[in-house]
Amino acid sequence: MDQQRAGAFEDAFPSPPAASRAERANGVYRRLIGIVARRLALAVASLLVVSVIIFGSVALLPGNYATAVLGQSATPETVAAFERELGLDRPAVERYTTWISGAIRGDFGASFTSRGDNKRYVSAMIAPRLFNTMFLASFVAIVAVPLAIFLGVLCAYYRNGWVDRVLNSTTLTAISVPEFFIAYILTYIVIMRDSFAMTGWAQALPAWLSEWFGRAFAIIPAFPILADVSPSMALSDRLWMCALPALTLGLVTVAYMMRMTRAAIINLLATPYIEMAHLKGISPFSIIVRHALPNAWGPIAYVVTVNLAYLITGVVVVEVVFVYPGAGQLLVDAVRSRDIPVVQACTLIFASAYILLNLVTDLITILTNPRLLHPR
Repeated sequence: MDQQRAGAFEDAFPSPPAASRAERANGVYRRLIGIVARRLALAVASLLVVSVIIFGSVALLPGNYATAVLGQSATPETVAAFERELGLDRPAVERYTTWISGAIRGDFGASFTSRGDNKRYVSAMIAPRLFNTMFLASFVAIVAVPLAIFLGVLCAYYRNGWVDRVLNSTTLTAISVPEFFIAYILTYIVIMRDSFAMTGWAQALPAWLSEWFGRAFAIIPAFPILADVSPSMALSDRLWMCALPALTLGLVTVAYMMRMTRAAIINLLATPYIEMAHLKGISPFSIIVRHALPNAWGPIAYVVTVNLAYLITGVVVVEVVFVYPGAGQLLVDAVRSRDIPVVQACTLIFASAYILLNLVTDLITILTNPRLLHPR
């Protein structure tokens, strides 16, 4: 009788054939490949447009590089010869074509600050600086991403409690304050560690309060104020030198990622399947970690990749404050000296990194959202 019932059930609800399942899987793969191809084409087109904007913006800068280098007393013949040596006398379209074709091969030309036989090629100048920038960004990301996700889960678990309120207030303050101000505040705190007793603040405060502040400042580690790293430096020493720049960047990135993680989890807590889990008597912590967090990976991954793009492209101010020898510091120095090839190369690399990470963000969002992968 049971076999007859099973047979009747199979006749009423036949399982899909293996061929149709394979066809659906192949359809999903083809759709995914098409999405990736379209995103790649869009990224290449965006990068091409950005390269035109970079080249045009640099070309439209006021002033003349040859006149700025040679001085106002230079004769027109000397200026013309200098521009001919640098290739600035050629038409803009020709110069752009030469530049972008070389950039595709990884050749950004020679720096304007080097001429003759002792040429300094831009690729060789950027490579160690870009490594330092990537090292700093990776250091911040390795610490900030797990910490932000943990704090976001903690705020969602204790939502509207004092832990949630304190962390939200702190992160909102970190987001509202510019990075350079945070950097200067941290530098000031480190300086006050050894010099607080000699300041006017210590003299004006009561003795017991001045002593209390002195002990509080003494707890702070003596972080190096100038992040002067070198290739021969050991990993531990490099990490120690990068402590203040990493802390400055980490405060901002952790604040963004923590708030978005909290918002994504809290939005999921109002869904029907979470309410069903509550009715089953599952603990709130288990609901957040085992049910809400896995379904929040899409928006969390989006926020993480966007902040990683910020870490790579937004380190310019932090590198300048702490004199960190990264690509951002090189870009600022090149702008000051009007070294056009270096400015164009650094800007194009930053734009490429940002576009690439945004492409990764789009792909992660699609892969973690079946509604985008299986459109109706």
